[in-house]
Amino acid sequence: MSELTHFDRNGQAHMVDVGGKDETRRLAVAEGRIHMRAQTLDQIRQGGHRKGDVLGIARIAGIMGAKRTSELIPLCHPIGLTHLELDLRAEADPPAVYCRARAETRGRTGVEMEALTAVQVALLTVYDMCKAVDRGMRIDGVRLLRKSGGKSGDWGSEVT
Repeated sequence: MSELTHFDRNGQAHMVDVGGKDETRRLAVAEGRIHMRAQTLDQIRQGGHRKGDVLGIARIAGIMGAKRTSELIPLCHPIGLTHLELDLRAEADPPAVYCRARAETRGRTGVEMEALTAVQVALLTVYDMCKAVDRGMRIDGVRLLRKSGGKSGDWGSEVT
C-alpha cells in the first residue's frame, strides 16, 4: 500500500469504489485489553457486579458495535457480517480483561474495521459498567492481528 485510498486525486475525502472488486471470503482478527485494579477484576470474576454479567454484556455490545461500524466510521462501507466471534477473558497479572474479535464476511471489502470496532466497544462497555469503582481503567493494545481475503491478500501472522 503506497497511497491513502480514501482521498481522490484532488485530496478530497471519498468512499472507495469497491464495485469492481471480486467477492471473496474476508476475515479479520483484532485484540485489545482494559487494565484495572485487582479488586475491580475480582468483582467481574465473581459476577457480583450490581449491573450484571459484565463480560456477557460487553460481548453483546461488541457484536452490536461491529454490526453498526459503518454508522460510526464515516467512509466505511456497510457490510453484511457472516460471523463474529468475541472472546473476553479475565487476566490476573497484570489485572485486565482481554478481548479478541474474529469477524467474517463474503464481500468486496474487508472486515478489519468491524473487528476493531467490536474490540473497542466491548472494552468501552467494561469501562462503563465498572467506572463507579475504578475510573483509572486503561484501554490499550487495540490492534489488528490478521486479515485475509481480497486483492491485497493475507496480512499478519496470528493463527485463527
